[in-house]
Amino acid sequence: MTEKTSETEDSVAFDVEGGIAWVRFNRPAKRNSMSPTLNRRMMQVLDELEFRDDVCVLVLSGEGAAWSAGMDLKEYFRETEANGLGAVRRAQSEAYGWWRRLRWYRVPTIAMVNGWCFGGGYGPLFACDLAFAADEAQFALSEINWGILPGGGATKVVVELLSMRDAMYHALTGELIDGRKAAAWKLVNESVPLSGLKARVTEVAEVLLKKNPVALKATKDAIRRVAEMTYDNAEDYLVRAQEAANSFDNEGRKEGIRQFIDEKSYKPGLGAYDKAR
Repeated sequence: MTEKTSETEDSVAFDVEGGIAWVRFNRPAKRNSMSPTLNRRMMQVLDELEFRDDVCVLVLSGEGAAWSAGMDLKEYFRETEANGLGAVRRAQSEAYGWWRRLRWYRVPTIAMVNGWCFGGGYGPLFACDLAFAADEAQFALSEINWGILPGGGATKVVVELLSMRDAMYHALTGELIDGRKAAAWKLVNESVPLSGLKARVTEVAEVLLKKNPVALKATKDAIRRVAEMTYDNAEDYLVRAQEAANSFDNEGRKEGIRQFIDEKSYKPGLGAYDKAR
């Protein structure tokens, strides 16, 4: 099934097909820069899609030649700041709010970086569970070039994902890197030619579609949570998280074990059990 958010051009567009929600920044003339309007609309779209039965994976991409060129300097910064501190705080809350929502989304999320990804674009990039880029994509922390530090979580993103030396170089120079270097630095999982990007993302999404959805949600949350825990705290958290997942979907767990032990119809190390049975 294919849908659009509006008959006229909207700041966010989406299609749902085969269990995958293809969500797109939709300001191609502005290189998909994030305005307050876009940020509010994105939260609405995430709300609308999250608990739909036909949405099992979400892919975030951009219309045109960009993924997102970051925050709209005119609308997000200049015009908002002209309305005072309250307007600034509201705009920040709306932007950071949908990024936070995406980090803990019910279904797995994939960033499909088809073009420019600058500055504030690193917030939703990090919020997605997986990220794939076109070789031709361009990444930069451009804030240093116009006289501010990389805010909105961007500094945290590069420190989390890159080595200290690469993070420091990236933030201090503001230089462009392409998708290949972004993959080498682990800013994204992989880089492939633009012509094959959607096919690769679809391939990964279809792998995820075969997994138990309760286990997927528990696993993606655990990866983010335990990163800041001691080993002992992580061990305790994971025991409790496993118990909670089992109590929520114990039949799914039992079916996987049954197919492996009783039927010998699959091997966990080589693929997922058949959810349809």
